[in-house]
Amino acid sequence: MSEASAARDETVRTPLPVLGSDVLVPLVTGGEVPYAALDYAASTPALQQVWDDIAAYAPYYGSVHRGAGYLSRLSTDLFEQNRATVARFLGCRPDDQVIFTRSTTDSLNLLAAAVPDGTKVFVFETEHHASLLPWRRSDVHCLPAPRSRTHAVELLERALTGLRGPALLCVTGASNVTGELWPVRELTEAAHRRGARVVLDAAQLVAHHPVDIAGLDVDYVAFSGHKLYAPFGSGVLAGRADWLNRAEPYLAGGGASKRVVRRAGGTLDVEWHTGTTRHEAGSPNVIGVHAIASACRTLTAAGFDRLAARERRMVARVTEGLAGIGPVKVLSLLGEDCPRVSVIGFVVAGWNSSHLAAALSAEYGIGVRDGLFCAHPLVRVLLGGTPTDQGHCGAPEAAPGEPSLNALRVSFGAGTPDEHLERFLTALTELIHHGPRWNYRTENGRCVPAP
Repeated sequence: MSEASAARDETVRTPLPVLGSDVLVPLVTGGEVPYAALDYAASTPALQQVWDDIAAYAPYYGSVHRGAGYLSRLSTDLFEQNRATVARFLGCRPDDQVIFTRSTTDSLNLLAAAVPDGTKVFVFETEHHASLLPWRRSDVHCLPAPRSRTHAVELLERALTGLRGPALLCVTGASNVTGELWPVRELTEAAHRRGARVVLDAAQLVAHHPVDIAGLDVDYVAFSGHKLYAPFGSGVLAGRADWLNRAEPYLAGGGASKRVVRRAGGTLDVEWHTGTTRHEAGSPNVIGVHAIASACRTLTAAGFDRLAARERRMVARVTEGLAGIGPVKVLSLLGEDCPRVSVIGFVVAGWNSSHLAAALSAEYGIGVRDGLFCAHPLVRVLLGGTPTDQGHCGAPEAAPGEPSLNALRVSFGAGTPDEHLERFLTALTELIHHGPRWNYRTENGRCVPAP
């Protein structure tokens, strides 16, 4: 049996087949191996079912909300059906809006532009930059890193004491560095007791765990399609309509405008739509939205309980394996007993993480992530660094083998064969105990194999 056939057979034994599982990649030592994609936290591979649904729709593709032709009307109907599918997937309340964006980052920037003047925004320093940075035009209160789930709630309650006026807490559902699950329900209860709203960054949560807006009682949820096994760069912001309907459109242009009149003197008078179209100006990413809805249906049909149970087993296997290697430290902010999704950050004593990541790829065909993961303050806290320590997302300053403020991250999901995890643990063990078989150098900020 060929290696490609073996890879396809292995994929069948995973709960949800994904694209790319039979892709062969070259090794610097010679030969090819099936690529082990263990960087799901950055972008998940596309589900095969999602790709099939895209292919089935593609011949019928047309512009939405504008055209009178058959394909335009069909695409418009499908676009709005997809909106309803996402609303059901998220457990939206009847009055919630589902707005299609480009990504989680885009969604949170949209909401940041819509918060009322004078809103106080609370965010933990441990957030991903997509959650940490959009609020700079607001009155931002950055909370210190908690050391347990209970501590996180205590810090928020202390910060909200004496709160007056509108307020918003932005919090992740699962860390993109450690995979740890944050106490979203408890934080939401604490925020609501003091009149603050909550937006949940579900980018790392939505593919691993049900997200129920009504059940969690959060006010908004943001996530990206490319974290949910759906390609093409679409995202979602879902939640309460009042702030969104009162805000100026996030993008000014066609679709958002209901009426435009040129007045005497050359000024323009614009009446904006309310509802979802207010913040969806321009031609939407119809195929990207269709991909998100397909992923929602596929994950629901597969059953989150079954998927989550398998991922818990896989997480246990990887953490056990890492513990047995030796100089490996698994990163944790909220305590070793904190539940996590299948995202595991770690460091290896005496190693530059970029060097290890490059060797795993070049010598074993394994893709992991290294750097600060667009969560610089969090990684510095986890590694005991200071704000002045050098280190960059994916571009460490140190040469191979030298210490640097960066870490490694392995992440996986519904399309990951068990064999990929075993190959990763074996490869990491060999590299740590026997060293790489190739020479590496830093080139344009990346550690790469030397010619």
